Amino acid sequence: MKKNLAEQLLLGLKAYGVSEIFGIPGDFALPFFKVVEESQILPAYYMSHEPSVGFAADAATRYHGKPSVAAVTYGAGGLNMVNPIATAYAEKTPVVVISGGPGESEKVNGLLLHHQAKDLHSQINVYKEVTVDQVVLSDPKAAPEQIARVLANCIRYSRPVYIEIPRDQVFMPCRAVPRPPKRLWHADQDKVKACAKAILDKIACADNPIIIAGIEVKRFGVESEIAELSRRLDIPVVTTLMARGLFSESENIDYRGTYVGKGGHRNVFDLVTHSDLPILFGVLLNDTNFGLSADSIDFNHAIVSGDEGCSLGYFGFDGVPLPHLMKQLLAQCKAPKEKKIYDHTVYYEYGFSADEAICKPNDIAILLNDVFKEHGDMWLATDMGDCFFTTLDVRNTRLVAPAFYATMGYGVPAGFGLQAASGERPIILVGDGAFQMTGWEILNMPRYGLNPIILVFNNASWEMLRTFQPESAFNDLPLLDFKAIGDSLGGIGYRANNRAELKQSFEQALADKAHFHVIDIKIEKKVLSKTLGRFVSGIKTMREQPDEE
Repeated sequence: MKKNLAEQLLLGLKAYGVSEIFGIPGDFALPFFKVVEESQILPAYYMSHEPSVGFAADAATRYHGKPSVAAVTYGAGGLNMVNPIATAYAEKTPVVVISGGPGESEKVNGLLLHHQAKDLHSQINVYKEVTVDQVVLSDPKAAPEQIARVLANCIRYSRPVYIEIPRDQVFMPCRAVPRPPKRLWHADQDKVKACAKAILDKIACADNPIIIAGIEVKRFGVESEIAELSRRLDIPVVTTLMARGLFSESENIDYRGTYVGKGGHRNVFDLVTHSDLPILFGVLLNDTNFGLSADSIDFNHAIVSGDEGCSLGYFGFDGVPLPHLMKQLLAQCKAPKEKKIYDHTVYYEYGFSADEAICKPNDIAILLNDVFKEHGDMWLATDMGDCFFTTLDVRNTRLVAPAFYATMGYGVPAGFGLQAASGERPIILVGDGAFQMTGWEILNMPRYGLNPIILVFNNASWEMLRTFQPESAFNDLPLLDFKAIGDSLGGIGYRANNRAELKQSFEQALADKAHFHVIDIKIEKKVLSKTLGRFVSGIKTMREQPDEE
């Protein structure tokens, strides 16, 4: 029996590496979700709010490096998910948006349709701003090639795409989607070889080169190649803020930490500032990575290699994809005869004090360092705010966070998507303000057997906003009882009014894998992590400096 359009779409998604769907059904998408449920081609996870769907899919693809699906209905669903997809676009995560849509016959009946905004094309026009390719599957005969094109671009550019399936086309017969092409990147190999040689020649002339690894290293799957290049050339490595968590599983690499400019650790800042050849691999040049210290790197005397090409000071090579370049660099750079053992250890604080003192953000970092040292590293999913900056004082572990786009509401649904994709139990760090946005997704965790440990930084405050505008009354939030929330929504809640209670709560949560756990951590207002304190101080200092004429 010939398969229908929705079945072929699902099989095509699977062939292109998709392993899960996150979604919320709605009337225009009901036929599609019927096929999803009955075909069992891909597992589906249902959530309560469209932004959570997008964040969960984003976190899943950050975990496995392959596309993940965020499926919603037309209009009220799709337009409610724009912000998470903007996050994915800005941070280069290949999320596949699938939206149900009005049937072809409905489009010509002369009536306005419910969920319609300005016109029937409003939704796809909005998504054109935050996706790299789009298609409406209005013709089942053309659909297979259209699906293949869109999915290939999703992977090639590591950015989200948009597929709309009209509800009256779902059950139409359709051919199979063409298999993924063997090569998604096409490059002039002579140009790649010349670029690699030019890079190695510049490195040979440098006294203090430094590799700065960015998020594209993870997105395009060259983390192990960067680590090997560092070993062969004996060059230290730091990551940008967006790439925090890279090299956490790399062995014997001269890893020095995360570069946050003047907002980070002084030794990392000095290492980058004093380098006569910064080598940026896969780094997005944005204010999050360099906003406090763009002047500390002379980009006219740096190597910057990314998705589309490589610049070496005043000249460069277009059309040299990062994966091709890394392969050629290793081909031209032979491994040393003797293996060097690195003893550079990034400093992280250990030794949690389980006393009656009220918790500070850095206490949470120390507790996690102790736990990871004893039990092994765990995945972290973190929201924005001081919970994110606290992770910079946690030993280098695997992490998902919207470090550049900096949206709130990411943490809890990201932890949901992370565990759904990985099967590994994560720790979620979230502020009380961000929890109020999307934290209620914990109610969907028991139905899928998800059991994260959720640490809520509860200061009844928009504390990061307070640091920049302390006089505003809107910074004060209602004091919620997150212990009761955790208990009432199917998990186990705890209240940690001091460090002793935090340790006891965390140990109990770690031991019980049958439930999700919510630990309500009391933190006083105006108390910041060390890293956020430095970051805010740097921004304020920068703003106070007079503009140059």
